[in-house]
Amino acid sequence: METQTQADTPRDIDSTISDEDIERATAQIGIPQRRFVKAFNETATTDGMRHFAFGLVGDDNPLWHDPDYAKNTRWRGPVAHPLFIQTMGINECPSYSPEHKALFRGLFRGIGKYLASTTWTFFKPIFPGDTAYEEYVTSDIQVKQSSFSGGRSVIDSYRSLYVDAAGAPLATREHSLVNAERKGSKEKGKYADVARHTYTPDDIARIDEVYAAEQRRGATIRYFEDVEVGEALTPVAKGPLSMVDLICRHIATGMADGYDIGPLRYGWRARGKIAPFYTPDAWGVPQPQQRVHWDDSRAQDLGLPGGYDYAIMRFAWLTHLLTNWMGDDGWIESYGVELRQFNFVGDFHIIGGSVTGKSVENGRPTVEIVLEATNQRGDITTRGKAKILLPSREYGAVILPEAPIELVRRGANMMAEAAARKAAG
Repeated sequence: METQTQADTPRDIDSTISDEDIERATAQIGIPQRRFVKAFNETATTDGMRHFAFGLVGDDNPLWHDPDYAKNTRWRGPVAHPLFIQTMGINECPSYSPEHKALFRGLFRGIGKYLASTTWTFFKPIFPGDTAYEEYVTSDIQVKQSSFSGGRSVIDSYRSLYVDAAGAPLATREHSLVNAERKGSKEKGKYADVARHTYTPDDIARIDEVYAAEQRRGATIRYFEDVEVGEALTPVAKGPLSMVDLICRHIATGMADGYDIGPLRYGWRARGKIAPFYTPDAWGVPQPQQRVHWDDSRAQDLGLPGGYDYAIMRFAWLTHLLTNWMGDDGWIESYGVELRQFNFVGDFHIIGGSVTGKSVENGRPTVEIVLEATNQRGDITTRGKAKILLPSREYGAVILPEAPIELVRRGANMMAEAAARKAAG
């Protein structure tokens, strides 16, 4: 029997993107998909809402945390952070037909998957006791050459429609992920010269100054008429990124992320269901692929200097700047973020932004804002933009956005179809 050397033995990072996977991914476009893991929050609670703002955003705004404070705002009680709805969404997609079951069999196994961008629209707030339903579909597939891995990559995009029990739209989310061949990222070595940053006491003192200078508008109304194009938003500090921050992200949103994984017996059970998602670490213990965020040796297998954040952390961090600036009476109508670089453990970010436009759209005073997150190396790792609805002395309080008729129609049909399936047994 021929013995393979360690260099000859295929590693779990050697998988490549197949044409068959690309074809199946493309065929999935527009077909509602099942969620095999329950939503972390099927019903909104004050505790769940508070844990989200604490763990993912790192935002101590009393609007998210203090019911006594919130009852004196226009929302008349506790209200969820806008992005909290991503932890909700009961999925009532029917069981797949044999044809669809084969179509949705696991794709891109052994390929690195990185969340790259997100775009949201928000129509209604979430209050304690609310329940949301989600329809989840693939919206686009693009094949490209990866600047990170040097090999072929696939960008798959997904659209979520969140509705209430009556089918009225609450929010939409479009997010894109990059599937990149892991072996190529190691060989290309794009981040070979990046090392974990060491901070001096003076560095930490300067970081503390940014945290101390943060300004929250809160109950003081920011009127549309007082906003000037070109004005800067007071920056928000985030980091240096630590293991505590990664742990708190899971406090906010759970562990699953589409995979039914978890601690102890949950982990054992998951290994029986999705064995390819687990690979042994240096000590032979099966670990989920998620360990790339906290296991430096695993990250280094992929050509990265060490562990890094979850994308949804920076997605949430940029909203912190927005909600601080707009105050309790403002509303985020739409919001989009693109990740340009990794945020490694030890990195520090300053979140900044400025006003780029203002107008009255459909009787709603609207402000446009651009956002960016810059790390301690001076790299802009994240860019975003948002439309904010503000109160006006002329037009009055914020009027919440109306969902497009096609979303209203789809939400109504979504709930009616699910009810008909239940009635039919």
